[in-house]
Amino acid sequence: MLTLIIGFDPKTSTAISKCMITGAAGATVYYNLKLRHPTLDLPIIDYDLALLLQPMLLLGISIGVVLNTLFADWMVTVLLIVLFIVTSTKSFFKGVETWKKETIIKKEVSRRLTSRNAGAEDATYKLLPGGPTNGVRVRIEGYKTPEVSIVENVYWKDFTIILTVWVILLLLHLFKNYTPTCSTAYWILNLLQVPVAVGASAYEAVCLYKGTRMVMSSGEAVLTWKVHQLILYCCCGILAGIVGGLLGLGGGFILGPLFLELGIPPQVSSATATFVMIFSSSMSAIQYYLLKRFPVPYALYFVAVATVAALVGQHVVRKIISIVGRASVIIFVLAFTIFISALTLGGFGIADTIRRIKEGQYMGFDNICAYSP
Repeated sequence: MLTLIIGFDPKTSTAISKCMITGAAGATVYYNLKLRHPTLDLPIIDYDLALLLQPMLLLGISIGVVLNTLFADWMVTVLLIVLFIVTSTKSFFKGVETWKKETIIKKEVSRRLTSRNAGAEDATYKLLPGGPTNGVRVRIEGYKTPEVSIVENVYWKDFTIILTVWVILLLLHLFKNYTPTCSTAYWILNLLQVPVAVGASAYEAVCLYKGTRMVMSSGEAVLTWKVHQLILYCCCGILAGIVGGLLGLGGGFILGPLFLELGIPPQVSSATATFVMIFSSSMSAIQYYLLKRFPVPYALYFVAVATVAALVGQHVVRKIISIVGRASVIIFVLAFTIFISALTLGGFGIADTIRRIKEGQYMGFDNICAYSP
């Protein structure tokens, strides 16, 4: 929309988009920090998944920002269109699958009501997916997500580790800003991000592999994590970061469907992805600011709008889910939004590329070492 409606070029739109995502994610995370899991006695944010993926996401963000500097505008546009089409299609089919499962459960509840003339406790709708809870208490409250104190609801040890990784990487970027581009110190500061991010994710991965920590949000504790699974999820985190830094997305386009594939309920998936995004998007927004890639007054205005919209959206979506009784509505909204973006951006992007070719503009890669903010 920044490209199509406001008229910014794709790279400036990417930078301002990151600022907007930071504002929206911040408002949403503040809202979610007080919420509990829809059916289990857990926070709605899965801190184990966040700790596994957030450091790798931040590492990917740094790579993506560099690639954004290298890539031409038309390359960024083409990558956006391809990603939008693939992600929207996958999310749509996941939404259909979830809708069918919810319909089956609703019919089963209705049948029990009719046959037993049962009370409300027999007709309670359980959030998908169900299954063994491995000692985690289950609340039978349908789609009501109770609020508690933030102090009681946050896993402070995990939160502190995540925040520490963010601060360390931020300091590296600040120091890098005062070194000549492509100098030895510049590349050393870039490479120092690798041990910090990999070390934090490796700590969580080892704990999951040994079983000292568990991902419980799906209702079924994953007790036997395999090495290749952990490596795959970490790679997905890096990929989400690269895509986010390069294309100005929040990373939730990849993490959301990934969490759904793990059997995480849509509300928990959305809350956890947004929690991770607040760190990644703020990091990339700061990097773009240091590169002077966007006009600050415009960014501040759009951040304010996005923050208010996110707060309103949280209340509206929560009301819709409680009325409809289906969490799959979140998946369909996501798929529809991404698909419309692909269509509109595709049409205007192709027209703009043809115009640039006719004008004889340079369409190749840029030189990062020659870039000056």
